[in-house]
Amino acid sequence: MASPFQTLPTHLAQDFGHLSACRQIDLCYEKLNKIEEGTYGIVYRAKDISTGEIVALKHLKLDQERNGFPITSLREIHTLLLAKHPNIINVREIVVGKSLNSIYMVMDFMEHDLRTLMESMRESFRPSEVKSLLLQLCSAIAHLHGNWIVHRDLKTSNLLMASGGALRVADFGLARKYSSPLGHMTGLVVTLWYRAPELLMGEKQYSTAVDMWSVGCIFAELFVGQPLFQGRGEIDQITRIFAARGVPNKLTWPDFDLLPNAKVFKFSSSPDPSKLLRARMQGYDGMTENAYDLLTRMLALDPKRRISAHEALDHPYFTEHPPPKDPSMFPTWPTRSNNS
Repeated sequence: MASPFQTLPTHLAQDFGHLSACRQIDLCYEKLNKIEEGTYGIVYRAKDISTGEIVALKHLKLDQERNGFPITSLREIHTLLLAKHPNIINVREIVVGKSLNSIYMVMDFMEHDLRTLMESMRESFRPSEVKSLLLQLCSAIAHLHGNWIVHRDLKTSNLLMASGGALRVADFGLARKYSSPLGHMTGLVVTLWYRAPELLMGEKQYSTAVDMWSVGCIFAELFVGQPLFQGRGEIDQITRIFAARGVPNKLTWPDFDLLPNAKVFKFSSSPDPSKLLRARMQGYDGMTENAYDLLTRMLALDPKRRISAHEALDHPYFTEHPPPKDPSMFPTWPTRSNNS
């Protein structure tokens, strides 16, 4: 069977060259059950026929593609092959079905996604566990950003966990390389509740700061147990953000008036918005002054003032008591994806 990667452009074909001899799925893996279905693919729990090991198979959705291999799938495969890291989901190989429309990514199997796990937990994560999860997430994002990759869809449902506490960033369908100087990119990225204010205001020249806003939203969610800003649409979303963080002005976000939607939307100022976020986050075990400081730096309205992933790793929050719990010491939770 011809490889699905033989028709790629030369610069991509070099990166995918070692996958040119794709194995056939029926000879290698047995599907056990479907785990989930998303925009870009269907994920199955499967068994390696030769070893009996459980893996995850992502069947890429190519049925509607009429112009060659879809760019979303290319980006996801390309990014995951380049961005090897302990806290990024590992792609083992690419396998094919009986037609070139059947292409599967073989990945390590992870028992949970963070969103579903949090919904099923009787008790919230402990402070040392929150710190460990955020540390793993920031380590992965620092690695991506260090390799000029922006994820553009970070949210708790795209963070996978082993039965202990090992975290992996997944779902790279919207990830892409960026450059300096910044070029124009689509603003239709990131799930609404995790979308940075500059995206909501129509910015097209953005980069890694959009991921760090999402990380801040995830950090807060680990304490609160639900998304911090649950807008019903883009206008409601940005209104909720400004209610908690303040309506931008020349001091807090000098470039705000230059954004495409700055003159379209009208917002009324809050008397002291800083107190609203602090009030929302008070009372949670582990929300120390250092934790709150790191959160506000991640949720800075001005993307130029937002903390980077590398800077976040050096924040005193991670060195104060209690220390981050080792993932091997996390409790185990029964998997919800093992029905064969």
